[in-house]
Amino acid sequence: MRFYNSKSKRVEDLSPLVPGEISMYVCGPTVYDRAHLGNARPVVVFDLLYRLLKTRYSVRYVRNITDIDDKIMKAAREKNVPIEVITQETTRVFHEEMALLGALPPTHEPRATAHVDDMITFIEKLIAKGHAYEGSGHVLYDVASLPSYGSLSHVCQEDMLAGARVEVAPYKKNPSDFVLWKPSSDDQPGWDSPWGRGRPGWHIECSAMSFALLGESFDIHGGGQDLLFPHHENECAQSIGLFGEGSFAQRWMHNGILTVNGEKMSKSLGNFLTVEELLAKADGECLRLAILSTHYRQSLDWTEATLAQAKAVTQKFYTAIRDFEGDLEGAVPDPEVLNALYDDLNTPLALARLHALTHAVNTASDISEKRAHQRTLIASSRLMGFLEQSAAHWFQKGDTDPSDIARLIEARTDAKRAKDFAKADAIRASLLEKGIVLEDTPQGTTWRQG
Repeated sequence: MRFYNSKSKRVEDLSPLVPGEISMYVCGPTVYDRAHLGNARPVVVFDLLYRLLKTRYSVRYVRNITDIDDKIMKAAREKNVPIEVITQETTRVFHEEMALLGALPPTHEPRATAHVDDMITFIEKLIAKGHAYEGSGHVLYDVASLPSYGSLSHVCQEDMLAGARVEVAPYKKNPSDFVLWKPSSDDQPGWDSPWGRGRPGWHIECSAMSFALLGESFDIHGGGQDLLFPHHENECAQSIGLFGEGSFAQRWMHNGILTVNGEKMSKSLGNFLTVEELLAKADGECLRLAILSTHYRQSLDWTEATLAQAKAVTQKFYTAIRDFEGDLEGAVPDPEVLNALYDDLNTPLALARLHALTHAVNTASDISEKRAHQRTLIASSRLMGFLEQSAAHWFQKGDTDPSDIARLIEARTDAKRAKDFAKADAIRASLLEKGIVLEDTPQGTTWRQG
């Protein structure tokens, strides 16, 4: 396997720290609102990498949940609810929507609030090593104390100051020094620490959680290109400052940015796309295919044509296996698909091979040849997270009787009133298996096709 390393700017052979094992950390969501398309891209990209790595290695995949953040606090104030209500519900919906995109659960999914003690210990050690200092109840990382700062993002000091939106404060030695710990007011969440009641900065969370679950050094760190600076650069500074040069992530992988109709996605431009909105238009498998149709390191420009094409391709693949009979025992992915993915996740080339396999199915000279091609197509597609439903289920979607759905929603509502939450969850799960997603609103429960 060969993958691009953002730090060296080269495609390099994968060489695990421990033979036969791969350890991977990917930055997860900050759970204050529903996931948008930009949030979904790294989940899908690194899920594919996880699936691929598992064909050769034992993999420990860590993806965190950031459940303490100023954005979360702001959302809780605006909705006048406890922070836990925001984080728990947003996390639940995130899991549900990412599952619909075919993403497997990571091996570990640490929550930042469960590792605050680890963060405090980490900060104490940085202070002891001379890499951090206290000022006015804050603890800051002393960027000048690490000569290699900037080596990941390849950003010079002048550009760092221009691009980092750093806070100029009297307690900072240098404007580019970043916060490890900050004080909390009485109405803000906080934890007791040697520097007073407060809460961690964003960057220290990932350093502490990756160390807790993967150790001082691990194989791969992933995330969106937008995190390269300052977040990932600051993670490097913290961890290398504590553990020494050569520690922490051995390889950095970043997916490219996402645009909509050629423009940056933003609410002000009216082109902000949530996963929820897109799932109302297409099956999650179609969204996954659309995301993977572009190489992960390239920018992905999303248009209506992107989704329409993905729908057509997904339908084409399912049509090719519609009459498949038999089992998949012994079926293996096509070597050309594997080779494409082993070469820096070349998904466009892998998808081209799936199209070739589909053509082979449709032009097979006899049923035996057709079945062989269908088995290879299914195995290859499932490696990428496609064709995981039965063809019968795929083509029956949308045929669910709305009156049956309404009856089940009513039964679920009755179960919730009776505090029979196990039954209510079972009804939700049964509908989800049929591609029906329930949405609980103040006006009642609605549903949509997943």
